[in-house]
Parts: sequence; structure tokens; C-alpha cells
Amino acid sequence: MEGVSNTVSEQPQAASGTRRKGLLFSGTIAVLLVAGIGIQVWRAGDGKAAELSSGQSDTTSSSDVLDVAYARVNGESITFESLAKECVERHGKEVLDEMIKRLIIQQDCAANGITVSANEVDQEILRIAKGVGLGLEQYYNVLGEQGLTPLQYRRDIIWPLLSLKKLAATDETIQITREMVQQAYEDNYGPRVKARMIRVDNIRRATEIWEKATASPEDFDRLARDYSMEPNSRALGGVIPPIRRHSGAHPELRKTAFAMSVPGEISGVIQEGAGRYTILQFEEFTQPVDHNMSDVEAELYSDLQQREVERLVGETFDRLNQSARVDNFLTGQSRGQTAEAEAETTTN
Repeated sequence: MEGVSNTVSEQPQAASGTRRKGLLFSGTIAVLLVAGIGIQVWRAGDGKAAELSSGQSDTTSSSDVLDVAYARVNGESITFESLAKECVERHGKEVLDEMIKRLIIQQDCAANGITVSANEVDQEILRIAKGVGLGLEQYYNVLGEQGLTPLQYRRDIIWPLLSLKKLAATDETIQITREMVQQAYEDNYGPRVKARMIRVDNIRRATEIWEKATASPEDFDRLARDYSMEPNSRALGGVIPPIRRHSGAHPELRKTAFAMSVPGEISGVIQEGAGRYTILQFEEFTQPVDHNMSDVEAELYSDLQQREVERLVGETFDRLNQSARVDNFLTGQSRGQTAEAEAETTTN
């Protein structure tokens, strides 16, 4: 999640309210993405069959459900069973993985006596909708354009979010310091570095590209298109959003970027982690945005709280996910401490 093109925002506009609305709208889904929970949802039983008889009740037996027709072609039915098999073959691995993640959260909530009421879900949705300046119906319409029904949004986005927030005890653990507010101010309104980037997955290739770039800095655009493995910036000749001083990109990348000052200057090879080697070409510093700190402090504080919630929720889900014993019979894979112990015993 530290890829520059995906995490570094553009220089803020003077109309900070617009930026704020965008942040609030994306915040809910961003939290779950940080936590590793996707929004892809499919459940065979969510809809009613196309041809349930008027007298049929919701207590239909499993065998009867399998025979329910979802379509009929020239008198031949496509049953629930055949439709379900097709869906599992096409999407089963992805959907099952999402269901496993939700069940992990449900189990830990039950173990800790944590519940999230329907009213809490309603209030959270209403809060988010108001935060982006939309009525509830308008907000649901926007979600619908993204492929989310109200049921999916409540069950698969908001409920896990609120559950993870309670499990993480975010209300008790979030602490925003004066230093954090100052850094947020510099990130949002201070200068940023405009640069181009080439990213590859091994040091040998990075060194070869760096030698070519330093020999002919004017060819950086072409080198990025030819060699960079980062698809978004590669298509633009290495162009990336301006780099902030304190957040967004990898710390080593930020440190290197702000140490450069000459247009066209080529950085050394920056290691951002295993299999991530980056070369920057400095272009210029952006102009700072003129804002009085006292005028934007409340907004910065709110943004920092949201960021800390995302971090804590993500860490909480990672902990639960890593400690859970999961046997996935569809993929034939098992994980968790017990599974690892069994694998070790088998090997020995």
C-alpha cells in the first residue's frame, strides 16, 4: 500500500471543503481495504428464485431449493444447483475468501462479547452520507453505481468496519499529538516534490537502468516506459503524483526526494522493501498553499483521527487473520498455527 501512484495525493486546492468531502467518501472503503477486506460479494441465497410458487414458504427444504428454476430456455430449466456450481467455478475462490474474512471477524466479536446493532449501522451510514453532503437515498444511489446494494453495504462494509473498530478499541487508543498535526499541515499545505519514477523488482536490473539514466537523464521518460513495473506511472513516462514530506510514500523514497533540488537530477537506487527498487528523477518543488494553521487545525485533526482508525483497524484484522486456523477445502489449502505445526510434523 505504499506505492506512490496509489497513495500520494495531488497538491491540495484552495477549496479544502472539496478535498474533505472526497476524503470522507472514500474513508469507509479505504478502512476495509487497509484491513484486507474486499467488497466483492456474492451469496446464492440473497435473492428469491424466479419461479417460487405463490404458496411456497421461506422454510423450503435444501433439496427443493436445488431444484428451483432461475431461468427456462425452450422449456428446459436452469436450476439453483447448476447456477451455484457455475458461480463457484468462476468466482468461488474469491468469494469464499471474503466470507472467511467476515467469519473471522464474527467469531472474534462473539468471543469478546462485542455486538454491533442495526441502529449503530444506520447511524454510521447516515454520518458518512452527511459528511459528503448527500442525503441517504442519494448516497445509496452513488453506492449502487459502484455495484453495491444497501444490503451489501450494511452487511459487508459497515458492519465489519464497526466491529473491527470495537475490537481495536480505537476510541481509547487513538492519540493525536501536536507533532502529528504539524506534519499533517506540512503534508497538506507545504511544498511537495514533483518527480518521475522507475520501479523494478531486482537490484541488478535497477543498477543497469540507473546507469542508463545517469548517462542520459533526458531519456528517463523512455526508460520508465520500457522498464518500470509500476503500470500507472509507466504509461505516463514515470510521472507520479507529488510526493509529500511525511506520509504516503515509503520513508526512504520521501527522504531521498526531499534531499534532491536540481531539475533533472537522478537519485540513487532506493530500496523500498523486498523486491521494490526505485529510481527518481527530480523535476521541481510545488508551491506551498497559503493557509493559516489555526484555520485548518480542526480539519487536520479529524483527518489524522481517520488515518489512525484505518491503521488500528488494519492491524487488528491482520492479527485476527494471522492467528485464525483456516481450512479452505475449495483450494485445498490450510493455514494458521495448527496447520503449520501439522505441516512441520509431516515434513519431519
